[in-house]
Parts: sequence; structure tokens; C-alpha cells
Amino acid sequence: MCRECPGKHCAAGAFLRRFLVKSENPAGAGINCEVITVSEFHMTECIRKTKERVPLTAAEIRALVQGVTDGSVPDYQTAAWLMAVCFNGLTDAETAQLTMSMRDSGQVMHWDMLDGPAADKHSTGGVGDKTTLILAPIAAACGIYMPKMSGRGLGHTGGTIDKLESIPGLTTALAPDEFRRLIQQVGCAVAMQTGNLAPADKKLYALRDVTETVNSIPLICASIMSKKLATGADYILLDVKVGSGAFMKNDADAAELARLMRAAAKADGRQCTAILTDMDRPLGRCIGNALEVREAIGVLRGDTENALGQLCITLAAELLRMSGRGDSDACLRMAKEAVSSGAALQKLAQMIEGQHGDPRVTEDLSLLPQARCSRVLCAESDGYIAAMDSEEIGRACVLLGAGRMTKEDSIDPGAGVVLAAECGDAVRTGDPLLTMYAGCEAQLDEAEQKLRKAVRISADMPAQQPLIHRIFSDRT
Repeated sequence: MCRECPGKHCAAGAFLRRFLVKSENPAGAGINCEVITVSEFHMTECIRKTKERVPLTAAEIRALVQGVTDGSVPDYQTAAWLMAVCFNGLTDAETAQLTMSMRDSGQVMHWDMLDGPAADKHSTGGVGDKTTLILAPIAAACGIYMPKMSGRGLGHTGGTIDKLESIPGLTTALAPDEFRRLIQQVGCAVAMQTGNLAPADKKLYALRDVTETVNSIPLICASIMSKKLATGADYILLDVKVGSGAFMKNDADAAELARLMRAAAKADGRQCTAILTDMDRPLGRCIGNALEVREAIGVLRGDTENALGQLCITLAAELLRMSGRGDSDACLRMAKEAVSSGAALQKLAQMIEGQHGDPRVTEDLSLLPQARCSRVLCAESDGYIAAMDSEEIGRACVLLGAGRMTKEDSIDPGAGVVLAAECGDAVRTGDPLLTMYAGCEAQLDEAEQKLRKAVRISADMPAQQPLIHRIFSDRT
């Protein structure tokens, strides 16, 4: 079915020989659907062109994505093309077309039945990042619908799905009708991404993961935005992490990713803001699934005078402003009121109950899973905490059982780390730096070595790195 002609079927047939092309009027008068007959689609030609930095046509990219999705393009050819992209990049037009083609490879959700704006938020991945658990209830309490599709953690970065599923009874495997009902009734829900949402991305990412082609900015953009656009929200907020614990290690790369993602959103008629935030240090004091749920609940109870709380309020205010709820100052007040009044915490409880979890966790944190073993790591010298390497802390949490290195690994929902101090704090010998939580002593022994290296103490007070590096929005 053609996305531009709802309810009609174009005579496109198999994409290898005949496929849809959207031809734009040069004057910008609109988009029409037409069918182009092609004698043969040659994947080798696409590989050659990208290898030689010759831009692919929109038709070639659509055929390529369709071939990846239906399996008619073999993995070895796809992998060769991905490597060519990794070395030579794509033009902005190619990146936008790749994003749209991946979006249209499966289901595209719509929220026309809602009586208010639908918004979405995405983080590019970090250590201790539990902002979705805080932001979604705040937005819902302010009248913004938040249909959120999330993933599991892999490697040193955590996943929102794993965090939520540490709540007793809660499920994120929601049927489409149940997901829509929860959005309408509660205002927010977080579900696992369905297999039919941008299925091309699932196949491409699996190949990127095993061919060392993950860190290509155009491919990262297409992967993220194809899913965001397929989710169907009108407004998209991107939290682009920068630093040791993020995919983007420096501001220049993060800014380029933000620019491409915003361009893809604009091409699809969506409003998008990208905020570059620091990931040289963990976000908040808790890293680990149930531990992060505990900290998120604390923020929604009113503990906002910290980096995590302030960031979430800032993100929520920007989401409200984008959605037309007022100017920046009014939206900031609205977000703060949602927390101080208890309305956001109530939304979280309703969401948990709607997803079959125990809503009493918002009142009784002891209902969350707890690890069997713990150990306090103390400072071995006087000085200031000069660095807390996010990536190393995240990898230590995997050793403790809080994360997974392969998709088949199981996790311990109570495992992780709670920081007792932060970058810039003064410490004396014997002061607690952090507490480790795990299922057995051997895990504590293994993780302690990494954590000792991750926390660096210096005689000099370090310069403070701002939590928010840059904001890219319609105002900037």
C-alpha cells in the first residue's frame, strides 16, 4: 500500500524490478505517486556508487531497503554497502531518503484519535539515563500524550524496557490495541518496539553490530529516526548524549547527528528539538534497573534539586513548548507544578498499573527487587573526584549483572551501583565513593577492579562540565 495514497494499492509489484517513486514538483506543488519500470535492480551498482562517492537515487535507496527487508539482497552485499557508507558517508538527501524508506518498511502508527498533541522523546543511550521514566509522566500530567517505544539495554548502556520490567508484574509487551487504549486513558505508556515497526532497521542493525559499522552518523540517524517517525508522534525531542559513556564522544559529531536527525524529522513534517547533554559522567547517582526506577520515583516525589531532576524538568519544559503549551517560562512552571502537585507521580502509578505492574512501588520502594550482596567502595586518598568514566562504570554494572553483552543474556534487576559522591566533590581517605550491588561476591570482586579505574581522585578541583552542551530547536 502506498503511504501517499491511503487506501489504494499501486501496481508496484516486486521491488527488484518495479517499485514506487515519489516525484516532487520542482515548484514544490506536492508529491505524486508513479511507477517506474526497471529492467533490473543491481545491488552491486549501489555498492560501487557509494564506494566511489556517487550519490544513490531515491529509487535505488528504496529498492535497496526493500531488498534488505524481504531478504532478496544477500547479507554479504548489504554488509559491503554498509562498510562503504561507514568510510564515505551519505549525502543529506541520501540520509533522508534512507530514513524514510526504512520508516516505510513496516507499520506506521497514527494518533488521529487523540484530542491533544502526541510527542516522543529519544535518548541516544547513556549510563544512568532514566529520563523517560520521569519525562513521560510529567508530559502526560500536562496534557501531552506520550506513546513511547523503547528497547532493551546492550553493552554498557541501559535500556528503558529493562528498567520498567524490574517493577513487579509490569509488562512492556503490549498489543497495539492495548497500547492505544493506555495512551488514550493514561496519557503515557512505554512498550517494546514491535517487530513490524521499521523492520528494515532491525536487519540493518544486526549486520552493523557484527561488521563494525555501528558508528556511522548517517546510519545512526536513519536507525533512530526511522523508528521515531514510524511511531507517529507530531513532536520529537532528542537527547543526544556526548562523552565517554555515549556513542558520540565529542560535540562536533553529536552536533552533526543532531543536525541530520532534525533534517529527517523536518522532511517528514515533524517538529524536532535536539539537546546535547553530557555523558562523561553517569546521569544521576543510580546505575542499574530497579535502582534507577527508585531514583526516578524520588525525582517525581519532588527531589529535583540535582542534575537528573533539573535535566528532566528542562526536557519536559521544551517538550511542552514544542507542543504549543506556552512560552519557555510558562512551560517551565507547568513542568515544575506537575511534579510538586504529585500529578506526575500519579501518572506514573497509573501507567504502571495499566501495564500490569504493582503501582504501590511509587509509595513503597521496598517492593522493588534488591540484590543479595553489596559492598562499599571507599576513597584510597584525599582529594577531589576528578573523573567518573561513564563507560567503565557501565561495563562494571554489566559484570555485576545489571546489563547484558548479548541479547540472550539475563539480567539481575537489583544489581548495579549507587554513587555516594560526584565529580568535583572533595573526599578523604576512607570516605565512601559508591556501593556495588550484585547476586554474589565473585561479581563484586570482578566489578571492583573496573570501578577503581573508573573513579579518579586528584589533588586539584576539576573544572565543572555543563550538563547541557547545546540546544538545537526552531529557536536556534
